[in-house]
Amino acid sequence: MKPVFLIKHSKGAFGLRFFGLGPNLKPTKGLFKLQQFLNRNAFWAKDRTINDLRKCLANSDVIVSIWSQNEPVGFGRALSDGIYRSVLWDIVIDQNHQGRGYGKMIVKNILESKQIKHTKKIYLMTTNKKLFYSQLDFQEVSSQSLLVREM
Repeated sequence: MKPVFLIKHSKGAFGLRFFGLGPNLKPTKGLFKLQQFLNRNAFWAKDRTINDLRKCLANSDVIVSIWSQNEPVGFGRALSDGIYRSVLWDIVIDQNHQGRGYGKMIVKNILESKQIKHTKKIYLMTTNKKLFYSQLDFQEVSSQSLLVREM
């Protein structure tokens, strides 16, 4: 198995957004590769533009990625007010790398980050990975309803 590198990006992932930095802070066209990775592995993240990815990363509090040979194989991010609520977003593992513990590695690193670890509630939404998240102590809640307003 090829070695993987976990990157805990700084808030807003400046190096990834503007210089395409990947493992070992080397330019790898990282933002373009992230876009391709999301297109291949997340039906709900298809067709995100580079500009929109820049904005999304700029406004994220915690960003974690996993790379193998200068290619992303895992990604996740979160937003938080730092005390009451946090939300995990875009937890994605390359379909050819699932089952290796990378998803747990990403979620645990996000949950242990200083911006997230002291919040009272951590939310996430999933389409088909309830079993995976239940292994990480997330529970389905029937006392609340998800409401969405699309623009």
